[in-house]
Amino acid sequence: MENTWNVSRNLILLGLVEMEGLKSLYCVLSIVLYSSIVLLSIIIVAIVVADTRLHEPMYILISNLVLNGIFRSSTLFPKLIVDLVTSSTTITYGNCMAQTVFISVFALYEMSTLTIMAYDRYLAVCLPLRYSMLITNEKVVIFILGSMVVVIIIPLIAMILTLKLPLCGNMLNNIICDNMSLIVLSCVDSSISQLYSASVLVSYLSVTLFVVVFSYIQIFHVCLKVSGASRRKGVHTLVTHLLNFSIFLIGLLFVFIRYRLGSIKLPISVHALLSITALIIPPLFNPLIYGIRTHGLKMKVTQYLEKLYCWPK
Repeated sequence: MENTWNVSRNLILLGLVEMEGLKSLYCVLSIVLYSSIVLLSIIIVAIVVADTRLHEPMYILISNLVLNGIFRSSTLFPKLIVDLVTSSTTITYGNCMAQTVFISVFALYEMSTLTIMAYDRYLAVCLPLRYSMLITNEKVVIFILGSMVVVIIIPLIAMILTLKLPLCGNMLNNIICDNMSLIVLSCVDSSISQLYSASVLVSYLSVTLFVVVFSYIQIFHVCLKVSGASRRKGVHTLVTHLLNFSIFLIGLLFVFIRYRLGSIKLPISVHALLSITALIIPPLFNPLIYGIRTHGLKMKVTQYLEKLYCWPK
């Protein structure tokens, strides 16, 4: 069967159709959320870039994480805001595939960054005397670039497999495009595409989760053996990173639930909520948590706000 439908038709996002009745409210809410994510993240990045004392692996990784949050939320909000303003409920097949790839890339990249951060904190807490030799700014950049290559290749292969699937419909139960929604519309057997997505995701998560869990267990073990200020510092570090990692896992859990319930008749609003949670919560809370709980950043943010005369000394 020739895949001519894919290149000649627009896809209808049923989630946008449902939002039409309260589009003004959703539009304002989207603008507020997106502006908050961008503003909070830019403040963190600007402070790290401006202060040379923060040019360390941990702060580079934090900046990298919140920047990824801007890009990740940008796969949702700009188009959503425009669609709500113009009452558009469609997306071209090409733009749908692009959105699918970008969402996957930024999600995998966030997991990679959290993994590198966990390893960095493991070295800082468990091997403090060798930390400066084991992890440097240059090594962090290499880790970041290496993870970029991996997280770009994986979704591109998935996209190629999905492009080969002819579609028998044009209605998506969502407000965004994702690979699973396109596979559901396929007219033919999509087991290869599903097998690839599932196997790669499981393998990727297994490796990254192993590094993260191992690092946090080792940090916790060190916290049990030390006392006083060292224990408080170690626990503070552990809790901060566990908060962010838990937020990411919550978003991942929502996506997993939607994937498992894909064959069950669910309200379109539920499909949309399960899909976009991961695009909103982590980008919004990551800069807040690190800005409040990271001592170096907290001091700089406070000083910056004092200069603007909007923060009590």
